[in-house]
Amino acid sequence: MTDESGQGWFEADALRRLIPIFALAIALVAVLTEPSSANEMLAAAVPVLAFAVWAYVPRTPLLALSIAVVVAVVIAQRSGELEPIMFEVSLLAFVVGHWAPSLRSAVPLGALAVATPVLVALAQDPSEVAVAIWILGIGFPWALARVLVRQEQLAAQLEDTRRELTEHERLAERRQIARDVHDFVGHGLAAVMLQVTSARHVLRRDPEAAEDALLSAEEVGRRSMQELRRTVAVLRSDEETGVPPPLPSVEEIPALVEQARTGGLDVELHMPNDVSRIPAGIGVAVYRISQEALANAARHAPRARTVLGLELTDGSVSIAAETRGPIAAGPTTELERPRFGLVGMRERAAALGGEFAAGPTAEGWQVTCRLPLDAVHR
Repeated sequence: MTDESGQGWFEADALRRLIPIFALAIALVAVLTEPSSANEMLAAAVPVLAFAVWAYVPRTPLLALSIAVVVAVVIAQRSGELEPIMFEVSLLAFVVGHWAPSLRSAVPLGALAVATPVLVALAQDPSEVAVAIWILGIGFPWALARVLVRQEQLAAQLEDTRRELTEHERLAERRQIARDVHDFVGHGLAAVMLQVTSARHVLRRDPEAAEDALLSAEEVGRRSMQELRRTVAVLRSDEETGVPPPLPSVEEIPALVEQARTGGLDVELHMPNDVSRIPAGIGVAVYRISQEALANAARHAPRARTVLGLELTDGSVSIAAETRGPIAAGPTTELERPRFGLVGMRERAAALGGEFAAGPTAEGWQVTCRLPLDAVHR
């Protein structure tokens, strides 16, 4: 019930300005079909003028409009000759029912309109108006107007909810992209920088070791580029790429550990032989969380020993990465920067209904995570 601009159709200025035309049509039908005096015709013209003022002067109070219409109709009906003029009150009931700012103001104004047949019956001598029928004829437009108002309110609420859901989806997509970029680009660059730094330190006294470090950096760079291409492919729709690109899985964690060892990290892996029971979606999260845990260990504790363990039970898979050894103290800017890696791991676990914890221990640092195997991505 909204137009293209988002405004309620029944609140559009065009319809509001049609109300005086409806009132004029009612008045003409009344005076042309029923014999009437000059005073009655003048009284019949008052509602038309009142509706015209209300339509073209936005600040006109509905109470003033209601009093003008009701009084004019009662006066015009004193002789009982202009009964069709009662439709002006039906039109008034619709107007106050729809354009009243609240239900609290719409109810008394609607009651005044519904009471008009009773007032007419009291003014006529003898009474010739069908009070019960006109009460229904006036009350129904008011109720219809309130239904339309409620419908417009619900439509507006649905539109607001749709916008909120769209915004929520947009923010969720941005967080997903941020996590993926951090996982792919951040980890790759960190590994490359570690190898380049190592090569620079031994370049003059051990050229062969420097060459090995540069070769490792080159290999890490190639793998990072492959991961980046895979990320871009994942972000594109299936319609654009045709076939969904492969995603990392639990089976690739040994290669991930070997890559960390090549970068100089002392890391030990414990994982079950049969990981085929882990669903693909859970496997991606297990891989990414393990990747981030190893990256953090290489960044903050390169001389420590890290043990990465996976445990598979009937209903869940658990990840534990424990680093034992000295933790490198970074500069102040490094300590104050946002911990996007921890945030990303926590978000991945929460999205799958899992549990995540990370923090210092007496001997270093520990990351633990448990993911249900039957998790549905939230």
